[in-house]
Amino acid sequence: MTGPAGPVLGAGSPGRVPGPVRAVPRPDPSFPMPLSLPAGRPALVILREAFERSGVTRAAIDARLGLTADEFRVEGTLVCIGPIPEDDGMQDLIADLEDAGLTYFEDFFELTGNWPDWLSVFVMGRGDVA
Repeated sequence: MTGPAGPVLGAGSPGRVPGPVRAVPRPDPSFPMPLSLPAGRPALVILREAFERSGVTRAAIDARLGLTADEFRVEGTLVCIGPIPEDDGMQDLIADLEDAGLTYFEDFFELTGNWPDWLSVFVMGRGDVA
């Protein structure tokens, strides 16, 4: 059966709840996913364009902080670094970015992780939303 919004599942099928159930369209793989941020540990979110023009490399950040692949993520218009294990590591990274010409709040922002474990926090760039 087909309805105005596409195929209808379950309509008229025995043992199903009456009423239409619409098929969920497959997500567009080009649409960026929000990045999850953990509670209790800080992370740095950088505009991807600003990071790329800064000249700061992932290798330099990895060498300084000893990050895993999951602690340096790029999605859409954002680069997310973290969780960052030490306060000194965060301050050093912020200094590196500022020395490279980036501006706190305009180009990057620190999220402290100061929220309860029962709260899930996700970020994505405003330009990533259609």
